[in-house]
Amino acid sequence: MKKIILLVAITATVFASCIGEKKEKTAIKEAVKVTVNAEDLNNVDIAASVLNWEGSKPTGSHNGTVALKSGGLLVEAGTLTQGVFVVDMNTITNTDMAGSEGASKIEGHLKASDFFDVAVYPTAKFVITSVVDTEGKLAVTGNLTIKNTTKSITIPATIATTDGITTFKSETFTIDRTDFGVVYASKKLDAALKDKFINDLMEMSFSVVTKA
Repeated sequence: MKKIILLVAITATVFASCIGEKKEKTAIKEAVKVTVNAEDLNNVDIAASVLNWEGSKPTGSHNGTVALKSGGLLVEAGTLTQGVFVVDMNTITNTDMAGSEGASKIEGHLKASDFFDVAVYPTAKFVITSVVDTEGKLAVTGNLTIKNTTKSITIPATIATTDGITTFKSETFTIDRTDFGVVYASKKLDAALKDKFINDLMEMSFSVVTKA
């Protein structure tokens, strides 16, 4: 019986320590200068495109979506060469508690001045600066801008074109929100929070579809 109790205790401890753990964060570098504005293409179907997100804390996690405001993808001879995704931060939505008061509170907090401050920074942006294709798997490097802070990141993705419609899908990538000035309830910056913190690492992924 003691062995069983010990096993349960160990399992509970491991589970508790894993809650909110995320993949290793995507490496960031200084932004790369971009000379071509692919946004002028304006060929992204914003109704069919989305940025997915997931955030966590010791007691659990929440996920949701953010709509795109505009964007452009340039594919030449089957190869992705340029792209811009402009994200409408006013459309942040919580999906795991959709329709509930809890979802409304989460959405309001994420939009508030102590988090993404969408009244001041209504958009975020990802601008593709280079693409390396290795056997159909893309390593897409681009400038990610959140709260007027821009960093270069590289994310894995795939692209496919069917009947004139191109679909860009990134794998899930992880950013440290504090790198972009989002510091609310960061344990890294305030050790006194103890277990009341929100994880600095957030998971994201893009699904972007062009117009027919």
